[in-house]
Amino acid sequence: MDQNLSQYRIFYAVASTGNISRAAKELYISQPAISKSISKLEDSLGTTLFTRGSRGVQLTEEGALLFAHTKAAFEQLSAGELELKRIKEFNMGHIRIGVSNTLCRFIMVSYLKDFIARYPHIKITIESQSTTHTLSMLEQQQIDVGLIAEPQRHQKNLHVLPVMDIEDIFAASPAYLENLRLREGEDADVFQVGNIMLLDKNNITRHYIDDYMSLNHITANNLLEVTTMDLLIEFTRIGLGIGSVIKEFVQEDLESGRLVQLKLDTPIHKRTIGFACHKNRTSRALDTFMRFCEERAKGTLT
Repeated sequence: MDQNLSQYRIFYAVASTGNISRAAKELYISQPAISKSISKLEDSLGTTLFTRGSRGVQLTEEGALLFAHTKAAFEQLSAGELELKRIKEFNMGHIRIGVSNTLCRFIMVSYLKDFIARYPHIKITIESQSTTHTLSMLEQQQIDVGLIAEPQRHQKNLHVLPVMDIEDIFAASPAYLENLRLREGEDADVFQVGNIMLLDKNNITRHYIDDYMSLNHITANNLLEVTTMDLLIEFTRIGLGIGSVIKEFVQEDLESGRLVQLKLDTPIHKRTIGFACHKNRTSRALDTFMRFCEERAKGTLT
């Protein structure tokens, strides 16, 4: 389309009203300017669009054809403007979130509950997947935001809003530890003789624990790999072995004595959980969500 959009807007107004003077009033421009614009459009298209009469103007066959397309185009524009207005008035929009099952259960659900209560018209889609997959989709801008654990190796294009710290620990049931000592002796190295339960090697948390164990020369002779943190915690509770779990997720078990935290010569450094989004991606809904999470993380949400 080589023509200026304003010429089509003028054509549309004249065709809709059937009168140049009424179109001029509607568009707040002079009648001569209307006539000049129509003449330029007719010259550029090489066809007559209107026939002039004492009562106004009428579309020619060619003009009626152009009007049908122009009418559809301007109706679509009006619909777009109306939709944007509705989005603004009702805080509408769509957010696609990537999160692992563990982080979704223990952290995301709480945030979503309060966010939905405040912004019920924003549509939310959850991609439940590994953190590795979430990071990949964030890099490719296939999702808007992801809940991830720092540190990560591929965050140069991401903005991360920290929301809480987590501490990885080794824990076991009192009964499991007591039976282990009875069987192996008080001075036995629990990592050498115990059943050590870790997440599988596809999990980023497992990479973090492997790095810690390697750096501190800790070797597990009897290793059980578990696919999810939920299962790992449950297996630890029933006394299947010593689990590498996240302390904040078993805090009640530790306080009640249901689980016991193993004392390590070198504690595992805490990690930060945060909402991450691509630095080049923005939308009204995403900005609203990130501001909400920032307020919530600071404890200022009312």
